[in-house]
Amino acid sequence: MTNLLHSYDLTTLQWVLLAVSGLLIGMSKTGLSGVGLMVVPILANAFGGRPSVGLLLPILIFADVFAVAWYNRHAQWKHILRLLPFAIFGILVATFVGKSISDTTFSRLLAAMVVIGIVILVWRDIRSEKMKIPESKWFAASLGSLGGFATMIGNAAGPVMALYLLSMRLPKNIYIGTGAWFFFIINLSKVPLHIWSWKTITAESFILDLFMIPAIATGAFFGIWLVKLLPEKAFRIIVIVTTLLSALLLF
Repeated sequence: MTNLLHSYDLTTLQWVLLAVSGLLIGMSKTGLSGVGLMVVPILANAFGGRPSVGLLLPILIFADVFAVAWYNRHAQWKHILRLLPFAIFGILVATFVGKSISDTTFSRLLAAMVVIGIVILVWRDIRSEKMKIPESKWFAASLGSLGGFATMIGNAAGPVMALYLLSMRLPKNIYIGTGAWFFFIINLSKVPLHIWSWKTITAESFILDLFMIPAIATGAFFGIWLVKLLPEKAFRIIVIVTTLLSALLLF
């Protein structure tokens, strides 16, 4: 195993950032959802914009398995089925866009998706008590399409999905369970596009992701403990500020 690890020719910093990313993704699936957005610019700065997206996707899927297993009974499929067609449309548009641009432009687009996600995250927190449940079809269509585009470009659709689910006034467990199943399905659907269209997932990158499973599992359990320990408002401020600074480095 040691020889296999050395064969990747990664720096110590890259190994550390990859492990930290697995830890943070695990934490994001057990209640600290905002922290997942931090991983996008961290990996992009360490591995490059386009390669980092393919490297992150299997890590997200592994973490989705934990979330789906834990909250399986609480999903409301009517919301998932309402968003899926629009999300798939957004993914297909993003696949074409991402394949047609340079790596530098891709990194900037990735940063833009993260910044948009942060803006939605902050706006959602400010307006959460005043939100009305949108009944029009354009709401699901616009958020579903934006979420699909954001998740394909940068695995950064969390805030978009959170905005939709929050507006539905779902109880906590249903909120988490519905989101867990949605992202599990969406992330799995992106795998063939990353393998054959963008070629950002290879056998070597997948094996590298497998090494992150212990970090993901640790993060999942650590997140449960940390939610009870830290004041949520202070933690969210730290996450938003650090994520925004990291994203700006991509421009």
